[in-house]
Amino acid sequence: MSEQKTPLSRRRFLATTALGAVAAASGSLATPYLARAQSAGVKLGLLHPVTGALSYSGQQGRIGATMAVEELNAAGGIKALGGAKIDPVLGDAQSTPDGGNAEVEKMNSAEVSCIVGGYSSSICLAASQTAARYDLPYVVDVGVADSIVTRGLKNTFRFSPGFGVIAKTALDNLAVINDQAGKPAKTVMIVHEDSLFGSGLAKLLNAQLPAKGFEILETIPHPTPTRDFNNVVLKIKAQNPDLVIPANYYNEYVLLARTMLEQHVRPKGIYSVLGGAASSYKFVKEYPDAARYIMDCNHWFNPNSAKAQELRKKVEDKGQFFTYELYLNYSAVLLVADALERAASTDRAKITAALASSTFASPIMPYGPTKFVDGQNQGAAPVNTQVLDSDIKAILPPQFANAKAVFPMPA
Repeated sequence: MSEQKTPLSRRRFLATTALGAVAAASGSLATPYLARAQSAGVKLGLLHPVTGALSYSGQQGRIGATMAVEELNAAGGIKALGGAKIDPVLGDAQSTPDGGNAEVEKMNSAEVSCIVGGYSSSICLAASQTAARYDLPYVVDVGVADSIVTRGLKNTFRFSPGFGVIAKTALDNLAVINDQAGKPAKTVMIVHEDSLFGSGLAKLLNAQLPAKGFEILETIPHPTPTRDFNNVVLKIKAQNPDLVIPANYYNEYVLLARTMLEQHVRPKGIYSVLGGAASSYKFVKEYPDAARYIMDCNHWFNPNSAKAQELRKKVEDKGQFFTYELYLNYSAVLLVADALERAASTDRAKITAALASSTFASPIMPYGPTKFVDGQNQGAAPVNTQVLDSDIKAILPPQFANAKAVFPMPA
């Protein structure tokens, strides 16, 4: 039996043609639409104090973070998201916790998937708490106060070590350096800035230095900013300690060291714990006499890493200094990119889970694979440095050292 054919009316012909046109149009638009969806940028908040008292460190942090973003985008973006580029959303914390909070609110409204930065402990403490209200993952670049990661916040991750680990390492190393020199140092004065960072560190030092055989003559706090250290240095001169331990941010550290030089105060050693300038090439270049022989236990790159040396050259070719703020932010952005690749999503909860299970190995830091426990990277460790021959050398631990400590300081 042959198929019965129904005559094609003009109305059916027009309807069929119209439907075909719509289908064709839909088909032609579908692929570009999917392509646009796949290549949509991943919004990443970069929060730094680029104005105010902490502006230099904040600007350095922003340079490191944006360099990492540029390199990642140039290398093809986030592969698991179809080559999506990272779209940086810049925020200025204005060197205050309130400023940091205001920027987190803006970034949340802008629908960022994650935030990196903060720099100071007080800003990181406040900003990460605000981010937690929105389940917004927050990666701390520097902030060392351990309270940042002991509050049980599931959104907060610190890539670098906190001052509990740094202070213990610093005091262990100081004891080793002093013992190897015949124990010339017995008395100490501490000079610290009075915010969360400096006050917390001073408290740890006061608790732990006596057990290492050191007598603390005095602990002197100061605000940030401080424009005059003459009275502080007069106190140091009067008590004549074997060691001075500064714990302050860059500008105050430089001014304290310069004032000590001008007043001819030269203890057996200036030994910093997280010294704001002690491990800074800027300080060494601009004030070499004040910086000479200063030791520090701080964030530092792996001097044996070819990638670290390559990044340092790239930074210096741009006329910038290779500071810890810069390479810690650079590494923190790479950590987030690694989490994005494994999460294959811009969903905040999935990124948080990917960060929590991270085994990221930084190509430039002297760290083991990242392992977060309660938000703290257990693989992170500080390095002891000393200013020698107008350069900064690593002196401990041995596997990263490229010089031996000179202690006591030559007269």
